[in-house]
Amino acid sequence: MSDNVVRLICPNLKCRKVLSVPDSARGKKVRCRNCGMRVQVPQKETVPTSPPPGESSEE
Repeated sequence: MSDNVVRLICPNLKCRKVLSVPDSARGKKVRCRNCGMRVQVPQKETVPTSPPPGESSEE
């Protein structure tokens, strides 16, 4: 997949359209083409590879 797309739902309860925005829009605000509401595109989630210092799974 060469073109990464972020899909989110418009938070306007009267609209609720699925928005498809480019990955480059992460962290920015976009406007819903259906209702005009401005929506914040979330940042990419990162998954930690190790537990934070001070937390251990051993008990």
